[in-house]
Parts: sequence; structure tokens; C-alpha cells
Amino acid sequence: MALVRILIALGGLSLAALIVWAAASAGQSLPEAVAWLVSGPWGVVTLADLYLGFAILAVLIWLLEPDKRLALLFILPLPVLGNVWAAVWLALRFPAIRR
Repeated sequence: MALVRILIALGGLSLAALIVWAAASAGQSLPEAVAWLVSGPWGVVTLADLYLGFAILAVLIWLLEPDKRLALLFILPLPVLGNVWAAVWLALRFPAIRR
């Protein structure tokens, strides 16, 4: 169980590092990058898939978190912080979910 939590945390940290790398080396602003991404159909599909995943995870967080204020603390930043934030929640809650 500890190994799974460590792997989830490492995945989240790796994704955060990729985000920092992309932001530093892209040479374009975030709005420019998003405009480039949605200029093709697969970019639109990718974003739709991403945000559907956030919505599904938000439902799971709402159902699994006993404290709804804490649930909102993890749900509301999801669209901005993405799967880095999802990895934080999952690493923290994995033992309770496993039970």
C-alpha cells in the first residue's frame, strides 16, 4: 500500500515537473498554447477527455470524502491544477479508499 502511494506521489511530482518544463521552454503564453491545442480536432478531444475525467473524479471525491468542505477543497481546484491535484488527493486518501 505504501508503494502505491509513493508511486502516485511520484507521478504527480513528475507531471508537475513536466508542466514547469513546458512553461519554461514553450516560448508562448498559456492562451497561445491553448489556442494551438484546440486548433485541431484531436486537441479538442484531448481537452474534452481531460475535463470529463476531472468531472468524474469530482463526483468520486464528493462521494468518498466524509467532510464535504474538504471535498470542495479538492474539487474546486481540479480544473486549474489538474491531475497534479488529483494525485495529491489520491495519495492522501488511498488507505481509506482501499478499505
